[in-house]
Amino acid sequence: MDAQQHSLRLVEGYRVILASNSPRRKELLGGLGIDFEVRTLSGIDESYPPSSLKGEDIPIFISGKKAEAYKYTMADDEMIITADTIVYDNGKVLGKPKDRDEAIRMLRELSGHAHEVITGVSIVTKERTVQFASTSQVYFAELTEEEIAYYVDTFQPYDKAGAYGIQEWIGYVAVTRIEGSYFNVMGLPIQRLYTELKKYGNIHS
Repeated sequence: MDAQQHSLRLVEGYRVILASNSPRRKELLGGLGIDFEVRTLSGIDESYPPSSLKGEDIPIFISGKKAEAYKYTMADDEMIITADTIVYDNGKVLGKPKDRDEAIRMLRELSGHAHEVITGVSIVTKERTVQFASTSQVYFAELTEEEIAYYVDTFQPYDKAGAYGIQEWIGYVAVTRIEGSYFNVMGLPIQRLYTELKKYGNIHS
């Protein structure tokens, strides 16, 4: 049978909805070989209480807020998957840079040492909600001002937490080591997600 016509019935009885605009998350979920559709809502509040949330609690909280926005409109047979990724450097969250100057500043901060990339995931059906987080330690080499400017001007990473995408040029030249999931750094801890989805039913290939 043609592999492209043969999907993995991982979550029998559910229509899987990926609630994300991210092309990287779409690619990663598609790599599992399951059928899903993408659905997005605009204007979702992604704020969090910084005084009470630290580390993994932050993206879990935000992914939960995203899921809540979809929960009230979802059908009985739908499963919503939401995610949020942060770059966490010495207890400080580096979000998406608003402009070139902020992107350059973030990469200067990351240059030459390790930081954490944390993704929080929520899986929501009418019956239950499952949440988890995955953390990867990413080690950066020292970057020159010329390298930082080249990356920002060429790739314009304004839609990426921490102002970088590991799958791009900067991942080739700056990342010396990763402890944890590479795919988590891309935006979705896909092996952990697969493990959680298996709990919803048997796999029939």
